[in-house]
Amino acid sequence: MLIDTHAHIMFPEFDEDREEVIQRAMDAGLERIICVGCGAGSSEAAVKMAQEDESGFLYATVGLHPYDAMEVSDELMARWEKWILADKDAAEESGGARKIIAIGETGLDYFKSKVDPEKQKYSFKKHLELAVKMGLPVIVHNRSADEDCLNLLKEFSRDGGGYKKLIRDCGCEENDMAPVKAVFHCYGSTLEFARKVWAAGFMTSFTGIITYPSAKDLREVVKEVPLDKFMVETDCPYLAPQGNRGKRNEPSYVVETAEKIAEIKGMGLSDVEKQVMENTKKFFGF
Repeated sequence: MLIDTHAHIMFPEFDEDREEVIQRAMDAGLERIICVGCGAGSSEAAVKMAQEDESGFLYATVGLHPYDAMEVSDELMARWEKWILADKDAAEESGGARKIIAIGETGLDYFKSKVDPEKQKYSFKKHLELAVKMGLPVIVHNRSADEDCLNLLKEFSRDGGGYKKLIRDCGCEENDMAPVKAVFHCYGSTLEFARKVWAAGFMTSFTGIITYPSAKDLREVVKEVPLDKFMVETDCPYLAPQGNRGKRNEPSYVVETAEKIAEIKGMGLSDVEKQVMENTKKFFGF
């Protein structure tokens, strides 16, 4: 069993065969799909899709991609906070699971985003504040912004100024509010930086990129990643693994990424699946 921890099946690319895509994921042995919001509209679509799903297979996150960081506002954060609290109340009342399980994707992109870096940082910080207040983990997009991403996350770790300020502002005790948990999704940076991420207590998640012949350096990251510090994802409809490269990616293809991790780390596939499930359920609180 696996969980695709980062999918965008609410995107238009899936409009014509979404149900078939979900069924193929089930047939491939997936236990869940996390529909990751990356804008105000896609976040709303992800939440709607997850909350209408009665099978317990789909879950959602809310966030603004660095491309859309200009959309951040106190009003939007307040709206999402209201959704998250209502979702929590509904889960408690029904005895079921929460459907909004993380904040993101959010972060920094100094490679392609046209949004000013300072505005990106402001948006990222607002997401981190919401995550800590709501007790939810964060899905981080990082491209060519390694140190700034990590430093902002550290601000909301146990000893960080941002975390301590939130404690003071709400009049809480430290035991009442947990510091941020984060995963660097679609990890694509260096082994040196990955070591910093792991040392800070954060996770790394791998996509089909690790199967590409050119991704030798990234496979070194996979080889060294501690067993409790990784997850798998598709980032579909993008980045189909080598066996399906050139096609639209979809959640069922995450199995190929897990198979590659097993090969790189010299583990059995079932052992990788077991470890990934343990890591994922702990991180997202399933």
